Amino acid sequence: MDAIDLKILALLQQDATLSIAQIGERVGLSQTPCWKRIQRLEADGVIDRRVAVLDPVKLGLGLTVFVSVETSDHSREWLDRFASAVAAMPEVLEFYRMAGDVDYMLRVVVSDMQAYDAFYKRLIDSLPLKNVTSRFAMEKVKSTTALPLPTAPFTPVLVAASGK
Repeated sequence: MDAIDLKILALLQQDATLSIAQIGERVGLSQTPCWKRIQRLEADGVIDRRVAVLDPVKLGLGLTVFVSVETSDHSREWLDRFASAVAAMPEVLEFYRMAGDVDYMLRVVVSDMQAYDAFYKRLIDSLPLKNVTSRFAMEKVKSTTALPLPTAPFTPVLVAASGK
């Protein structure tokens, strides 16, 4: 991956609606080589997908909750069942297996406290859990989908799909 690839990625992270011509002009390429680079970045999995980023508040989803989950069962079977249950809950935007004193962390977005209570009840009914702790976001100070790109060319690490 070279400096032009990194410039293309930076542009796409800011505005994926830019035309190939606009991107090419900004990085110093004609349309065909620019399009081929983008296709390669997609084929290599560097560009995972292109999406619209929505404003949750304008959609009536003004409550963000960070949910810490601890469990007594650390088996692969339990994780598979828990991951499947959580994947079926559209309120969960992010789900991580953690190191440290918390086993799993979820970022949940809902309309209000009643909606969170309904979500919470579904969560605790899904599987036996040792402890569930909810932390409510009071204010969004920073939110971005843009990854901090390296400043120098590098060789990307290609990994198997994670099943998002």
